Amino acid sequence: MERTTADILRNCGLFRRLTASSLAKLADISMVRRYPRGRVIFNQGDECPGVFVVDEGLVRVVKVAPNGKEHVLHLARPGMTFAEVAAIGRFPCPANAEALEDTTCALVLQDRLVRALETDHELCLQLMESFAGWVRHLVGLLEDVVLRDATGRVARHLLQADLTEGSGTFVLAMLKKDLASHLNLTSETLSRTFRRLADGGLIELLDQQRIRILDREALEDVAAGLPPGEFT
Repeated sequence: MERTTADILRNCGLFRRLTASSLAKLADISMVRRYPRGRVIFNQGDECPGVFVVDEGLVRVVKVAPNGKEHVLHLARPGMTFAEVAAIGRFPCPANAEALEDTTCALVLQDRLVRALETDHELCLQLMESFAGWVRHLVGLLEDVVLRDATGRVARHLLQADLTEGSGTFVLAMLKKDLASHLNLTSETLSRTFRRLADGGLIELLDQQRIRILDREALEDVAAGLPPGEFT
């Protein structure tokens, strides 16, 4: 059975704080969009069409510098959003977005969303609370780059990526070259860091994408800033 925009929005973390009536209002100004693998959803500098909510698939959001260097901002998986800040702020798309898999999204139309926020005080307050959580996430990313070394960044990412919480094997959601870009590392530094954590007995590298955390407590210490020399 085909999912409606209401179904998709209901599963979105950003809209978790919205009431049923507010969700219904957003569903009325949304449409379902489908993108085959490899399709560019929008380019950096394009007019923002609205807030995208991923229902199925995977979307890579990439910032491109004037010199051509790319930085992976994040991968949007089911339940996640992208282009939300540009849509509400009414400015151009700040990055490129590409479907890495066949992807289905709900698109909350930008012009109608802005009008709804201008007239619905309750909806505006609910979305502000949701965006506070998103800003907190972005601050965490900034802390990674500024306050953590390469090993701490990788350790923190692995802890967040391991949905088994140390009880089993998990698969990295992005290719290592994209993960390196996301963590502001070179591919060589990322590979050396993985090997250092494996040699220290904190993780097991099963193949290029599959990992098992062997010592979660020690990995948490590393993520918190324990000098690498203390576990090698």
